Amino acid sequence: MNRSTLRGKPRPAAALLAAAITVTAFCAADAVARSYPFGPRTRAVNDLGNQYVPFHAHLWDLLHGRADGGLLVNWQSGFGSSFLPDLGTYLSSPFALLVALFPRDEIDLAVYVITVLKTASAGAAMAWLLLRLRPGRWWAAGLLGSAYALCGWSLADASYNPMWLDGLVALPLLCLVGEWALSGRRRLLGVLIVALAWIANFYTAYMATLGAGLLLLLRLWLSGLPRRRALAAAGRATATVALGVGLAAPLVTVVYFGTKHAYPGRVTHFAPVATEDVLARLLPTTYGFGSPALFVGTTALLLALALPFHRAAPVRVRAGWSLLVVAVALSMQWTPTHLAWHAFATPNGSPYRQTFVLCALLVIAAWHTLSYGVPARRALAAATALLALAAAVASRSGLVHSYAWPVLLLATAGALGGLLLLRHTEAPRSTAPAATRAGSLSGAGGGCEPTRSGPATAEIGSAVGAGAAAAGSGPAAGGGAAVGAGVAGVGSVSGVGGGSGAVGIGSGGDGSGSAAGEGPAVSGSVPVAGTGAAAGAGGRRRGVLVGLAVVLLVGAQVGEAAATSAAATRLRLNHLDDYAPWGDRQRGQSEAVSEADGWPAYRTDPGREQTVGNDPMVVGGQGAQYYSSLTADVLSRTLTALGDGWTSRGRNVQSLDNAVTDAIFSVGARVHSPPDQHQRWNPRDSTPVTVSRQDVPPLVTVRPAPAPGARTGVSAFGPSPYRNQELLLGTRVYTVPALTVRTADGEQPERAAGDRAGTVIEVPRTKGSGAQGSRGRTAAASRPSIAAQCPAGSEVYLWAPHFSGTARLTGTPARPLIGRFTSDAAKIAAMQRLGTAPASGRVRIELSPTRTGTVPDGAVGCLDTARLRTAVQRLDETGADEVTVSDGTVRARLPAGSTGTAVLAAPRIAGWRCAADGAETKPAATYYGLVAVPLDGSATSVTCTFHPPGLRLGAAVGGASLLTLVLLGTLTAVRRRRSARHPALRTAGTTATRPRERTTSAL
Repeated sequence: MNRSTLRGKPRPAAALLAAAITVTAFCAADAVARSYPFGPRTRAVNDLGNQYVPFHAHLWDLLHGRADGGLLVNWQSGFGSSFLPDLGTYLSSPFALLVALFPRDEIDLAVYVITVLKTASAGAAMAWLLLRLRPGRWWAAGLLGSAYALCGWSLADASYNPMWLDGLVALPLLCLVGEWALSGRRRLLGVLIVALAWIANFYTAYMATLGAGLLLLLRLWLSGLPRRRALAAAGRATATVALGVGLAAPLVTVVYFGTKHAYPGRVTHFAPVATEDVLARLLPTTYGFGSPALFVGTTALLLALALPFHRAAPVRVRAGWSLLVVAVALSMQWTPTHLAWHAFATPNGSPYRQTFVLCALLVIAAWHTLSYGVPARRALAAATALLALAAAVASRSGLVHSYAWPVLLLATAGALGGLLLLRHTEAPRSTAPAATRAGSLSGAGGGCEPTRSGPATAEIGSAVGAGAAAAGSGPAAGGGAAVGAGVAGVGSVSGVGGGSGAVGIGSGGDGSGSAAGEGPAVSGSVPVAGTGAAAGAGGRRRGVLVGLAVVLLVGAQVGEAAATSAAATRLRLNHLDDYAPWGDRQRGQSEAVSEADGWPAYRTDPGREQTVGNDPMVVGGQGAQYYSSLTADVLSRTLTALGDGWTSRGRNVQSLDNAVTDAIFSVGARVHSPPDQHQRWNPRDSTPVTVSRQDVPPLVTVRPAPAPGARTGVSAFGPSPYRNQELLLGTRVYTVPALTVRTADGEQPERAAGDRAGTVIEVPRTKGSGAQGSRGRTAAASRPSIAAQCPAGSEVYLWAPHFSGTARLTGTPARPLIGRFTSDAAKIAAMQRLGTAPASGRVRIELSPTRTGTVPDGAVGCLDTARLRTAVQRLDETGADEVTVSDGTVRARLPAGSTGTAVLAAPRIAGWRCAADGAETKPAATYYGLVAVPLDGSATSVTCTFHPPGLRLGAAVGGASLLTLVLLGTLTAVRRRRSARHPALRTAGTTATRPRERTTSAL
């Protein structure tokens, strides 16, 4: 990029530089950490592996026409889940569409590329915003833009929650919308940007909107505008946001109502972290899941800390920005404002999701510091002292590791060295003759001038000249001498929207001004061009020094950001669950599912041994497994009542390998895989992937009508999952025997306290009080056991939701299955099949607990497979003859004369409406948690359609917003046309404004 390009387009140049630095540091960090795709370590931790990658895989299938379902219903997960709320939560970003360009088996790479592009776009947007707020060096704007994109929140939190990165991109764009509202420009574009931000991710867009609103209020205060004009600008901004959110309403309302119908999960209460932990997160390479990641780079932090001491900046600017940063920082630690930041609900997980707003304010404050010239040595010394004080307090935090100190020292040395070199290049310019100096800007400070007239209040307007837009009339990056003449508008200044921006056209394109009537970057000199060899030598020397300063500052930024990202990547693997990227395991499962798939005649479950929390979306099939922030309450409660397990406090329901539930939900094929070998705690197993099949009823069956007044909702379920399964099946198929539970010592265990009826199972003590046996290991004691009497040949199941460990049948001729159970505060274990009862019927289950747990009364169920086959045959004979499924519509052709209740094997989530034959559709009934339609004997078909709650309301709001926007656009066009036809109306009242005059001196 040559100098002439930079002179004409400093903002694009700054944006490109910010994106380049961001991509370089981000990828270098993953290479250093040996993380995917640059190394063997996976980056798919927590929700990245469990949710974001699977949802993007499902989007790939949708875009290529291979998904089971559409935009309304996802038939692959949760036996039929509402997809539009998930789309609005995880996939509505425009970047998400890029997955279609990648191969299906490179879905992890697609998500990684999208993450990098989002982060780079955030840096580019911030760089553009900085030059819009204040003129200054383009490369400095690019550097600080990358500091924002590579902030601690982005690297430590949002990098594995890529949907949050849309908020990182949205914040500077929304701030630009505020600037346009301030100047009364680009109203349509502003509305579209707000709409796009709220569509991409409404959660972080809400926080970004609050942050942009705070910045706009500060800008209004700094501008000194009359109250009427300030209120008009605020009104324009409010209308822009309202119309933009209104356009996004069809998606936002669907997500909102989806949260209302979601399983509640955990209710948390906010507890602010210690001050030393907050200060520690300002430093590079620190990491902590529950603390605010405030790192923005040492350069940006030093400049932000130097602002209160920077005398070249107006007092209002120094006070306003410093107070705003402090106020937002304090608001993160106070519960009422914490709730306001998070839409009045403390989130599960990280409680500081608004941190990126404070990072943005730190970067913008740093830019204001630099735009008034590099701070003097005293100001930099004061900032360094504050940084040292913060580091001293942070040293008491456990989040600071030993390697943080050398990184901090090197980054501080690079930042101070670069800033001092820049300061040195500015020093000769400050001694220019007084005759060449433009006047100082008074009043606005922040860049927007008030409208004033008269000699007593006249202000100097835009200083236009070579390098004049740079802070302190600093030199160009290339070091060329400034050439040009100052231009000053004296007298009445038209204020916001009436002035013209100061645009640096010096060698190297050192600045770009605001279009909102900005003043010069700093009170100072507009130097007259030097001639002769001395001037050329001085310019070359300044160019070398500036180049060295840029190298130091960029090097410090890239180095500490890469170190911080690499440290976070490595430390996350020690604190969070991680999952392998697509590989041989997923490929084998996908092939097995594809061969067995028979949807919608029957479902194919990808298996109990899950790889991630959303296996059906990754490898295919149609199972119970589903993990989302919007997991329906009715789904979670129904499957829990049937003996299923879950994690994430009920929002990650698992596959249930049970013959009865397979019959209920029409699961005709089931994939069986060995435990995921990526997880260290799983037993080593190399058995191949297999598929089992069974005859099951169709997706729509006919059941007897419930008794009048009988409860048929989820609340009708009792405490025993075996009896609940029989309730849905319609037939008694289980024997639930009395149990005899014994401890490892053969004694009767204690009863469980509280609501959990059952016995306590403790980890057995080892023999010899821990003494080592002859083979060098502790000899194990006998294990706890459960004894019961089952019918010979029946299948034995164990239901122990709050037990952790393994269980197996003993004394059976066949090789028993080993059931693995896991439970804690956020998990319950699923019912599991252990094998077949012997001819004697005496069943003994040996338990190997890994922690203290409980076994409930009625934990063992003995399934009569012959009765189950009879029940399945009866349901098949009376069930639908044909079932067709297309996105949110299910049609079933029934045998003539069917009476009772038609039951669709899908959870009765809010939004289902059904009708028999051609009757009017009504909200679907519920049959113990499933979709149901009453039959009177005359209907030969049923049709059920799904519309997510909130879609109609959102469409109405969106339509009204669109109509309002069209009317406003039409009125604006009419006014412009009338103004063009009657020039006298346009020029009336403007004669008091003096035209700009080209002058060579301000005096």
